[in-house]
Amino acid sequence: MTLTARLRLTRPNFRLDLDLEVAPGEVVALLGPNGAGKTTALRLLAGLTRLTEGHITLDGQPLHDLAAEKRPIGMVFQDYLLFPHLSALDNVAFGLRCHGTAKAESRRQAAAWLARVGLEDHAGVRPRQLSGGQAQRVALARALVIRPRLLLLDEPLAALDAHTRLEIRSQLRRHLADFDGATVLVTHDPLDAMVLADRLVVIEHGTIVQEGTPTEVARRPRTDYVARLVGLNLYRGTATDRQIKVDDILFTVTERLEGPAFLAFAPSAVALYRTRPDGSPRNLWQATIDGIERHGDNIRIHLSGPIPAAADITPAAVTALDLTPGQNVWASVKATETHAYPA
Repeated sequence: MTLTARLRLTRPNFRLDLDLEVAPGEVVALLGPNGAGKTTALRLLAGLTRLTEGHITLDGQPLHDLAAEKRPIGMVFQDYLLFPHLSALDNVAFGLRCHGTAKAESRRQAAAWLARVGLEDHAGVRPRQLSGGQAQRVALARALVIRPRLLLLDEPLAALDAHTRLEIRSQLRRHLADFDGATVLVTHDPLDAMVLADRLVVIEHGTIVQEGTPTEVARRPRTDYVARLVGLNLYRGTATDRQIKVDDILFTVTERLEGPAFLAFAPSAVALYRTRPDGSPRNLWQATIDGIERHGDNIRIHLSGPIPAAADITPAAVTALDLTPGQNVWASVKATETHAYPA
């Protein structure tokens, strides 16, 4: 592993307890709700906050006792923190100059990096004249020009509009693919994490609650936060063969399980009816509509009752069913649309 860290921080109302390993060339995304400890972990790695206990080892060398400026780390902050009085070229060259590289050589390498991020024509431009996407690329070039062994990205796309974010996300992925050090990314955006990261580490209340590849985490969420992140309804119940009891509802599933289990299904898998459907459909329950809102091209119906749930249906279906908040409806989901796994 390029990076091995045992991060322990104790404060009056918060404790971070996080073990982290990142391989050479790997991008690990830290995800979690506000206050989970993501940015705190990044600051500990960067040396901007001191560990209460633990260690940080990079390429076999301990970093935790080194000052921030002595660590072979590049960092891109959420607001980029470019020096307003310096040109794009001199912003990129700044780190090299701090490491003792001669001015002419620093500017030569900085110019080469500006060309790599497509900004060779903006070398003399100051930050206030740059767009958000251009500023992000200058900040990335400044972080990478010093050839760090660890790259830290704190919400690097958060300040961009939707169109620019799409373009810069794609460019950032290409640059990260060429970087042979370890990368730790903090983001609130699940799409950023899914596109940029090789592995996700989900933090809640200062500890890891789930980790794995984006596909693994999306398929088997283990907390409500992760389920919301990947857009699934998630419940915990008790399984017996191909049935899972969640509160007072007995769900039929396709997997054979015994004992504590999770049950997940997408909002798009939920069918709604104004009256109880004919026959004896499985996985059927009565619910009350708590709210109705647009969700992409569909309408999201928020349901309360024996279990809370979200259902995504078409605008035409909302009209045909004449759905309004406060109504009682019947909800169902097919066994083939569910996914069950051990808790």
